Amino acid sequence: MKPGIGVNRFGGSAITYWGQGVARKWQKLETDGGKLFDNIVQATARDLLAEAITRIETAGHQIVMHIHDEVAIDEPVDSGITVTDICALMNEVPDWATGLPIDAAGYECDFYQKD
Repeated sequence: MKPGIGVNRFGGSAITYWGQGVARKWQKLETDGGKLFDNIVQATARDLLAEAITRIETAGHQIVMHIHDEVAIDEPVDSGITVTDICALMNEVPDWATGLPIDAAGYECDFYQKD
């Protein structure tokens, strides 16, 4: 809230904003390019996942949960759908992300586990 340019703790210029600091009290905070870049990357990854979820559900598959950059799908054993098929849906690059390298990987199991 209320972004601006201010002075950081070292006396240099910094991007500032109002947020919750120590003891959850509102105060003027500062940020830097690294934090901004990280937020942009995470927001882009979230948008890509949201579009992939929509494609997977539109194709008729039941997503039971998603965790960070993963989706868990409950698919009947005899459906003929493979992990490769689902990865292909996830690898479709939206027009707004043309040129962005995307490469989904997956695995099949009877219960959720980390690969």
